[in-house]
Amino acid sequence: MKRSIITIDEDRCNGCGLCVPDCPEGALQVIDGKVRLVSDLFCDGLGACLKTCPEGALTVEMREAEPYDERRVMENVAKHGPNVIKAHLHHLKDHGEMKYLREAIEFLQDKGIPVPVYEEPAPAMACGCPGSAARDMRDLPEKKGAVGGARIGSSLRQWPVQLKLLNPAAPYFDNADILLAADCVPFAYGDFHRDLLADRIVVMFCPKLDPYIEEYIDKLAAILTMHDIGSITVARMEVPCCGGVNTILERAMAKAGKEVPVREIVIGIRGDILHEDPVPAARAV
Repeated sequence: MKRSIITIDEDRCNGCGLCVPDCPEGALQVIDGKVRLVSDLFCDGLGACLKTCPEGALTVEMREAEPYDERRVMENVAKHGPNVIKAHLHHLKDHGEMKYLREAIEFLQDKGIPVPVYEEPAPAMACGCPGSAARDMRDLPEKKGAVGGARIGSSLRQWPVQLKLLNPAAPYFDNADILLAADCVPFAYGDFHRDLLADRIVVMFCPKLDPYIEEYIDKLAAILTMHDIGSITVARMEVPCCGGVNTILERAMAKAGKEVPVREIVIGIRGDILHEDPVPAARAV
């Protein structure tokens, strides 16, 4: 098959080997004083090794090559311990290779090897914004809503909340009840925190405006593959385009080969509940 793959200019390569550690897949080795691509099967063609070559001897080209084999790669990666495993998973996630990421995670699970949290925290900004760094807030006391005009507290149990930023390996997904919410729902439904968010891990996106639909399907599938999920509550608006939340979830469950009890709640644009499924019998909430 024809695909992107690393090629090495032997005239430029000085055999320093600086590129080898940046290839956790094990595709590069120094042999007879030159860096060699030892197997097409191990090279994902994403170019993590390019930046460390001082001679510019490495490039990515499109050519005939054996198909990349993630499970074969993981057999090699796993031998080098958790730090190399983490680097490899982060590498796949950073390049949006969610299919290979799921295969790598499935390999680790099949072998009984712990799956590390592979998404690196975002660097702190001058303003102190936590950005996309994962934060588990389930151990904080929940601030319940109040009556009589008092302020209503937050039921948020994790950060971040947008699906684009979420790390599928985050521990707060373990045995979680998930709230899959369209972006507009918290603005339309006044009792969002009390009625929908309490005791759930929230995943938010817009099925109409967000340009990452295939990535969203892969990421949801990765969450379902890596964790035992108790139930999923879909909260969406009444407008037809918001039905895409259901479609994305259905495709993710099909891709993951997982069936999870699903409950749907449809919110009207005036803030009332237009439709509400019964609580899934498998796990009442």
